[in-house]
Amino acid sequence: ARQFGYAWQRGLAWVVREPRWWLAALAGVPRCLAARRPLPWPRYLAWLRLVRAPIRDEAEWAEKFGRAACGDAAAWRGRPRPRLSGERPVRRTSAGGAPARQPPDEGVRATPVKISLAATNPCHVFPLAAELARAGALGTYYSGYPAWKLGADAQPLRVRAHSLRTNIVYGLLKFAPEKLRPSSRRLFVWQDAGFDRWTGAHLESCDFIHGLPGQCLHTFRAARRRGIRTVLNHATGPVRMWVKIMEPEYARVGLKLADVCPYDAAYFAREDEEYALADFHCAASTVVRDQLIAIGIARDRIWLVPYGADARVFHPAKETPPPAGVRIVFAGQVGLRKGLKTLLDALTLAARADWRVDFYGAVLGEARRDLDEYRGKSPLNFHGAVAQAALADGFREGSVLVLPSLEEGFGLVVPQALNCGLPVIVSDSVGGKDFVRHRENGSIFPARDTAALAAELAWWAEKPHRVTENFGWSAPAQTLITHSQSALA
Repeated sequence: ARQFGYAWQRGLAWVVREPRWWLAALAGVPRCLAARRPLPWPRYLAWLRLVRAPIRDEAEWAEKFGRAACGDAAAWRGRPRPRLSGERPVRRTSAGGAPARQPPDEGVRATPVKISLAATNPCHVFPLAAELARAGALGTYYSGYPAWKLGADAQPLRVRAHSLRTNIVYGLLKFAPEKLRPSSRRLFVWQDAGFDRWTGAHLESCDFIHGLPGQCLHTFRAARRRGIRTVLNHATGPVRMWVKIMEPEYARVGLKLADVCPYDAAYFAREDEEYALADFHCAASTVVRDQLIAIGIARDRIWLVPYGADARVFHPAKETPPPAGVRIVFAGQVGLRKGLKTLLDALTLAARADWRVDFYGAVLGEARRDLDEYRGKSPLNFHGAVAQAALADGFREGSVLVLPSLEEGFGLVVPQALNCGLPVIVSDSVGGKDFVRHRENGSIFPARDTAALAAELAWWAEKPHRVTENFGWSAPAQTLITHSQSALA
């Protein structure tokens, strides 16, 4: 069953070929029996443990299997392993075990540093890993998603996937009635904990391992034991600050924050230890950096690495006819954290029937009260969650993106929209403001300031224009490589 699960993670081609490989293996049993050399039970059990704790050097091999066995290992070192039909190519290594250099992508310099990243969901981590791989700087990408689901971009990467819990969680969320399944909070905590334990048990040699808060405790413990530097990768600020910002907002609509988020005493204890084990912190924006400094993290331990956008999807249209009227685009989950009330109140204040708002993203139950109380003249259109290509089309057809979040560590939709030629209006609590030049490619207004947002919407309605930007992933990857090299020096 475990072998079938492994094959399933590698894709349908592996599943189809699996029976043939088993038959081939069984055909070789008589030859194996004839050439067998009995082993003592302790050595056999040590061999089985290699699945969870691989050996990295000859000293450790000699300690477990005896110095004489090192000769056998040396005889095999450097021999290419025959690749099974349909197997993904594995990155070649030099004789010393270091990763062989790969041709660098344009704009990203090859470097000997080896950076591994781990995340249950691809989010911002996977495109960064892909760019590091093009630069020859990626160690291993540990994925909570099935490898086949990552698409063609995963082919050049060293990917290790552990997706069983992720598949169960999303399957339950999609198909099981809410009353018959555990809460989303419990499901995601269970998912992240299992992925973290697996990654820690399968951690491979590298210079740095990046983990996300809440899912890297065991990974960082394993890294510390092996002398690997640890980097806590922050898409958002410290959770305690998130709670401080959002608790009054949930109370405003009669909800308890503890009922809708996974943050409790156990989570905070886990996060505190992750912070203690982190050698460095990778922040997506100045917003996140400043929040980390505010809780006592030294500035010189914080790396500022902003995100990018996939230029193959998010790019300007060849011909962009001006939209009829003013079309305001809102992208992301429609909920309290995104500053929905600020937007709705600004629309009510503006009282413009010729404006319309297109929402791209799932509407959360917590938003219903504010939506029901909306009395503005601008019509609201809800498209639900859409594919990236459809979102890019929405950006190309819009007049301006608005992201009035109360808390937003970065906001990937900011570079995505800018790459499509769409100006952006963001609150000063949005990390993506680092990309915005006020009233040139967008606007920045104080969070919760309804009148200020209404004024910026009116300004862009009166002075509509497209913008020209190109925020890719090459620059963030090179920034991360530079920080990593400096830390090794």
